[in-house]
Amino acid sequence: MVEKKKETLSMVFYALYFSVLFQVCSSSAPRQLHYSKKMQTQLPNDFGSSVVFPVFGNVYPDGFFYADVHIGFPSRRYFLDIDTGSDLTWVQCAVGDHPKFLRAPHHPYHSPIHAVVECENPLCAFVQHPQDHPCLAANDQCYYNVTYADRGLSLGMLIKDSFYLPLAHKTLRTPLIFGCGYHQEHPNPTPYVDGVLGLANGKTGILSQLREEGHTQNVIGHCLNGEGLGYIFFGYDLVPPSGIVWTQMLHNSLGYYKLGPADLFVRQNLGPTATDLELVIDSGSTYTYFQSEVYEATLAEVMGELQGKHLVRVTDHSLPVCWRGQTPFQSINQVRYYFNTLLLVFPHANYARFELPPEAYLIVTSSGNVCLGILNSATEEGLGNLNMIGDISLQHKLVIYDNERQMIGWAPSRCDKLPKS
Repeated sequence: MVEKKKETLSMVFYALYFSVLFQVCSSSAPRQLHYSKKMQTQLPNDFGSSVVFPVFGNVYPDGFFYADVHIGFPSRRYFLDIDTGSDLTWVQCAVGDHPKFLRAPHHPYHSPIHAVVECENPLCAFVQHPQDHPCLAANDQCYYNVTYADRGLSLGMLIKDSFYLPLAHKTLRTPLIFGCGYHQEHPNPTPYVDGVLGLANGKTGILSQLREEGHTQNVIGHCLNGEGLGYIFFGYDLVPPSGIVWTQMLHNSLGYYKLGPADLFVRQNLGPTATDLELVIDSGSTYTYFQSEVYEATLAEVMGELQGKHLVRVTDHSLPVCWRGQTPFQSINQVRYYFNTLLLVFPHANYARFELPPEAYLIVTSSGNVCLGILNSATEEGLGNLNMIGDISLQHKLVIYDNERQMIGWAPSRCDKLPKS
């Protein structure tokens, strides 16, 4: 998870948000894979309806998207940062003598005594750090220690309590294992969420648990809207039967959602800027990151395209590379004239295309400057040589992680209407 978070969040709630219809635009990409009736009958048929959560947030100025989740009995609401780059779901938790919390919109979760997960639970082996809290006996409490690429961390213990999953005509209450975080740190301005919704395909993830319990398939979809709306769903029911461009997931030992190889085109008339890129998709990252050589080549191509277009390079504390126009910009629509649509092409997937229009890699700051939302992964501790597609480049796209078939798909979408499960 890589986060560039701000201290405040404008909370926007829509009373009619749950009643609107599902709309997904068709993709013009050359490769599509359809969920035919034959395919669906080959999949497990003892699962319930898809689960849908509304998502709120933005890339700028807040820097994250969160789901509205209800936990405990009686239930309490929590805002959880949606993160496809990590497994463990955790919530700030009021336990211990000296808990350390980050600023959050809700009071910390209070863990009931019976909720503690012991070391004998098989999931404990995936989070336990013997050097910190060794399991000396099977009935010891299971502790976790999660650190993120942005040097944020959460320490706590595993617990099991009720999650409330909104289905088509009812709410399913089911116990799930998650983290009770009593010590959180973050080097950047305080994230304004209650915890993290871990959506990577690890054993400790709540989706893996739901799949194991037979509630839904191991399929995630998210749709992020640049105006503060969106949704996330679990299960096959809401995967459109057509219009999705699919590519194969690449296997890796770190549990990332990885795809490629891809060729990057910044100025298409000049040929590819970079080739054979392996890419990680991470909804816990606000911006997109390229390894140093690819980043420098991309920046050079962008700068070359701006020659003679009356933009001046300026310093803006929002991001490293920014420009000022002849007058302050008010919205991203005003900068379309200056910048190209970037393109990722997947030759081994029938040349499937992942388009990055200006709003998918630029922001307009409060100062009226336009800034590049593609950063150098070499300057970010923990990223190394990763090429990472973050929230800025996932906006206005329905993105699907099909862990059953090991496929990732996408299609353009407004993402402003909640689908019916």
